[in-house]
Amino acid sequence: MFKQFLAYVVAALLLVAAGAAQSDKKSSDKKSAYNKAELETYIRHLWVIPTAIGVSVGDPQPSELPGFQEVHVKLTQGEASQELLLYVTKDGGKIVQGNVYDFNFNPFKKDLDKLQTAFQPSLGTAGATVVIVLYSDFQCPFCKTEAQMLRKNLVANYPTQVRLYFIDFPLVQLHPWAKAAAIAGRCVFHQDPASFWDYYDFVYGHQETITADNLKSTVTGWSKDRKDIDNVQLGQCIDTKDTEKEVDAEMAKGKLLQVDGTPTMFVNGRRIVNSIEWPNLKATIDNEIEYQKVAKNAGEDCGCEQKLDVPGLPQPGASPVRKQ
Repeated sequence: MFKQFLAYVVAALLLVAAGAAQSDKKSSDKKSAYNKAELETYIRHLWVIPTAIGVSVGDPQPSELPGFQEVHVKLTQGEASQELLLYVTKDGGKIVQGNVYDFNFNPFKKDLDKLQTAFQPSLGTAGATVVIVLYSDFQCPFCKTEAQMLRKNLVANYPTQVRLYFIDFPLVQLHPWAKAAAIAGRCVFHQDPASFWDYYDFVYGHQETITADNLKSTVTGWSKDRKDIDNVQLGQCIDTKDTEKEVDAEMAKGKLLQVDGTPTMFVNGRRIVNSIEWPNLKATIDNEIEYQKVAKNAGEDCGCEQKLDVPGLPQPGASPVRKQ
């Protein structure tokens, strides 16, 4: 009797062991999004990414979303690149793509924290309710259309409520003279911040006739009779590329914001990709003005700023340092 009972126990244990082994096999067969090769294969199929585009999967990082980790994916082709953010469950079994907002803060806080406008050309009134940060390219035709729209409408409609900052983001892989124009613009800005906006109007206005070969002569031809610009100094600045490091720094900051095309505009942190027509931009600005009457969590009059106490600071191009 005891032997028969023992046989039953042994058989039961064998069945349990077999089930556990089968369960372990099923677990081991499960794919994980933390396996970089498997994730690359998955998203290439998901988004139909051709082999000509490189895919680089980053290491998992902590996430503010409970139960998830962040995985950054970078797509590259030549000098062009684009970054994507995925949220992956801790077991690697599920992927979420989308935006996460903290209900207790401005929904655009992440970008607001990264936007830096100190020592950039600005137009409008300091302390404005709405701050527009424009990443642009002097050779980009869509940027030209938007640039002219802004100059025609912005200050005329909002003389005190909006401040515009211009930041260079030349697409060097597409536009052969865009970076040289950005460097020249910074040279003008250093001599006389107010003259930058005349330069802005001139270059966008002559975009179709400017080339990489005639850029310097075209710019110095514009500046030769201006009292506020030393033409010889400007020519030397262009030749020696004195301001190239500044342009490179602006481009690097844009990439941290995942700016990958122009024009890209931020209206109190709200990202607007590609060009926007004036009625739509005006509606966005009006909405923000009303919202900030209560929220007071963006703009330069939000009560969340601290001015730099530097006596020699060039005021026309400087801005307050934001505190969130």
